[in-house]
Amino acid sequence: MLNVMLFAVFASLPAAKPHAPTGAFALDVLPSERRIVKDAVTGAELAFVTTDPEVDNNLYFHERSFLADDSLVLFTSRRKAGGLMGCLLVTGELIRFSTDEGGLHGATAARRGNRVFALRGRSVVEWTISIRASSDAMRAPSKVEAVERIVCTLPAGMSPATSLNENSDGRLLSLGVVFADGAPGVVTIGVRTGRVRHVCRVPEGSFHGHVQFSRTNPNLLSYAGSPNRLMVVDIRGGAPRAVYSELTGELVTHECWWVRDQIVFCGGHRRGESHVKCLDLRTGEARIVGAGSWWPGGTDSELAKWNWWHPCALDSGRWVAADNWHGDIVIFDGLSTRMHLVTQGHRTYGGGDHPHVSWDRSGTRLVFTSHRLGGSDVCVATIPAAMLGRR
Repeated sequence: MLNVMLFAVFASLPAAKPHAPTGAFALDVLPSERRIVKDAVTGAELAFVTTDPEVDNNLYFHERSFLADDSLVLFTSRRKAGGLMGCLLVTGELIRFSTDEGGLHGATAARRGNRVFALRGRSVVEWTISIRASSDAMRAPSKVEAVERIVCTLPAGMSPATSLNENSDGRLLSLGVVFADGAPGVVTIGVRTGRVRHVCRVPEGSFHGHVQFSRTNPNLLSYAGSPNRLMVVDIRGGAPRAVYSELTGELVTHECWWVRDQIVFCGGHRRGESHVKCLDLRTGEARIVGAGSWWPGGTDSELAKWNWWHPCALDSGRWVAADNWHGDIVIFDGLSTRMHLVTQGHRTYGGGDHPHVSWDRSGTRLVFTSHRLGGSDVCVATIPAAMLGRR
């Protein structure tokens, strides 16, 4: 029996009164920092959209970083007055997502429409973004406006513990929370109604965040648990279940939903071994879609060059992207499992932020954190067209 306590599965808190949208307000538009180079090995175009000395990171790999029309990519920054920011990909200009009430965090872009869901303190907000890109940003900056709608205010005794994540039909957001007594759990939030609904409560020590909805089933979500990492909840019932039983010493980590009730994750059985695997929830079958490599006597650094992390699956089902601890970025063909190197050398083994690579909406670009220029920068790589056409 799973060591999980159910918590008022079908009970809901009173629906929050929907807040009317505020009028459009302008967002700060900052000059471009963009630097574009070609990868010397693959020819992929690398657009370093941030080059500031402070730390900049793309959103976590299983969140949506790009607006629905791919016009803007979200990232976070530790620079002064940073927080949640964005880059207009046509001009390279940077956008600051903040108001007098404070900055935003825990963000994800909506599946449809140029909207961003985020947290501001205890408020869950939706920003609808409109962009008028400049034809000459050096002379006249672009115009970016937002219309804010407060989806809800989290009730007392509940603190956010993860980023927001939208379900596949756009009606709900998921959020990992900590209750007043210190126990963690998962709630859903109605995008239009503001209703906060308890899904499950999890014993302390067995919840490790990473709450995310299925990309295709609006009722399934997952979180990282223990002793089994892959925990899935049907929100109509609220009972978490381990969908993959781990063996002692087996690596299971960095999960991301794919198509047809499948989850990709990193897994292996030997020190330093990490394949990209795919679990089919309908059959219980697991297979390797991105092979790592292992050999006797391989050092940690050597093994890290050929084993993969942070697998991010493209919604179309064709590709899975992954990275390694040397900052190499690859894509695996979902049909043939062939690996294609997109770019390499964006991290020094043993130090710096991981790339945490993820896709744009068109399936032609990848965003990740790079240390190639000496700092922690956000990089957008355009995959060579010939590479995407290969099997």
